[in-house]
Amino acid sequence: MKTFTKKTLSTHSKTLGTALILSSGLLSGSALAHNNLNSINISSDSCNMAFQHTVRIQPNTLEIQTQNDHVMRIEQDGTLYINDEAISLSSQEQQTLENYADNLRQQLPQVANIALEGVKIAGIAIDEVGNAFGLNSMDSMSELMEELSVKIHDQFYQDGTFVMSQQGFDSIDDTFGESFESKMEEAMQAAVMDSIGGLLVALGSELIGSGGDMDEFEKRMENMGKQIEQKVALQAKNLEQKAEAFCGSIEQLALQEDQLQEFLPELKAYDLFAVNH
Repeated sequence: MKTFTKKTLSTHSKTLGTALILSSGLLSGSALAHNNLNSINISSDSCNMAFQHTVRIQPNTLEIQTQNDHVMRIEQDGTLYINDEAISLSSQEQQTLENYADNLRQQLPQVANIALEGVKIAGIAIDEVGNAFGLNSMDSMSELMEELSVKIHDQFYQDGTFVMSQQGFDSIDDTFGESFESKMEEAMQAAVMDSIGGLLVALGSELIGSGGDMDEFEKRMENMGKQIEQKVALQAKNLEQKAEAFCGSIEQLALQEDQLQEFLPELKAYDLFAVNH
């Protein structure tokens, strides 16, 4: 009996581990942002861009702040300020500036949306494992996912302002560090121990369904893990496609930024996007 319990729990842990590894990949794997010293890399298979400076988007204003604390501000009516000094614009320059600001407002918040969707899909992976193995006490895992969602949301949305910055991505990277992995492991262990009775019943049923053959049982368990992975992988693929589309939008923004700087060379100091070669 001890051998059976040890082996079945080991097999269960392996399957659960597969799902959690997949979850971790979702949470960090869309690779929308990796940290550099003074910039953020926005990368996918089709593009590789560096995002610089800090952007703050409010209902009526959009600000770009450099590492040296110089600030470019675009008002809702298209008025441009550089370090609080109004810049005179032609009608063509103002229209180009307004289009650029509108596209920044539309596209940059997609970073937060994609990150939050990754957390949601990771939660689905955990739920699938819980349902498959009869883990009734998944509160600690759910709370961890909720805590993560709140942390990401609050990092991007601060007092009614959308903020995208190097410091923000540093904080999110820290969230996925050793502390997060430790919390995930502790939550998983708590879920298993709280549901040990139901877990053993579920594992026993699977073993009976395998005719008592341990090799067949392990195959059934591995297939269960693959089924869970396939369910989540489809949603992960959709998320990856969204990340690819976002990266393409950023490339278009970079081209628009170059066009704007042809009209207004002084805006080169506030260049948000650069192509990594």
